[in-house]
Amino acid sequence: MKVSAYSYSVRVSAQKCRLVADLIRGLNVANALNVLEFTQKKSAGVIKKTLESAISNAEQNEGADIDTLTVKEIYIDKGPTLKRFTARAKGRGNKIEKQTCHINVVVGN
Repeated sequence: MKVSAYSYSVRVSAQKCRLVADLIRGLNVANALNVLEFTQKKSAGVIKKTLESAISNAEQNEGADIDTLTVKEIYIDKGPTLKRFTARAKGRGNKIEKQTCHINVVVGN
């Protein structure tokens, strides 16, 4: 049994989010939540919410036992980029690209 949860267009770059995702891949959900609680990265909070959503989906929809769940898959995809400009000298402008990502978490027995 596999149950998933998704978060789309999260305002963190995919590269930074993958650093946290690598910490919890393959762990028991209790251990994964504990690791995310004490990881001091912005993306840890967003991944934690997505993981809690996947756990809740497994419990409500499939009737799964929470104690036996593990993080089967977690992958981070690049999302749409927000493009902005900032003023520079002599009437010029510089491009600012604000990266986003999509978070996919799959839990199962």
